[in-house]
Amino acid sequence: MDWAARLDPAYAAARGEVRCLSVGEDGTLLVKVKELIVLGVLASRGLQYGVAAHMRRTIDYGATKEALFEAIKAAAVPGGGVAYSVGVWALQALEQDGAFPRPTPPSPSRSERAKRPRDERRSSHCCEKRRLRGKAVCRSLQGTPHPRQAYASSVE
Repeated sequence: MDWAARLDPAYAAARGEVRCLSVGEDGTLLVKVKELIVLGVLASRGLQYGVAAHMRRTIDYGATKEALFEAIKAAAVPGGGVAYSVGVWALQALEQDGAFPRPTPPSPSRSERAKRPRDERRSSHCCEKRRLRGKAVCRSLQGTPHPRQAYASSVE
């Protein structure tokens, strides 16, 4: 678009104004919602590059991968298979580019940890332990008693 703007700066400025009026921050709808509408239309027309570009802008305004996928599924109703395949392609490309944060698995609750077999509970501890004079020792702390052991001995 920068190249085209150099050819006709007045047209580029007018186009920018229209863009601000249609998908800018003014108005009743949130920018994220407006962008979801735009990407649905672009997906229905099979415009992969435009879909990916508007997905990126939607992410900038707080959209999640799940919200983008839901918009693509909604666009597939009137837009058919092309809307779905173009949208999925763009979403997958964004994920591969690292556009979405990696989910961190939740830590197991105390009751979930207690349900594990005793051997498994020991091996899944936060650090490798070895026995030294009968006390669990954290290797990463190089001989310093593990915090649980230090707490247990302070309570006794």
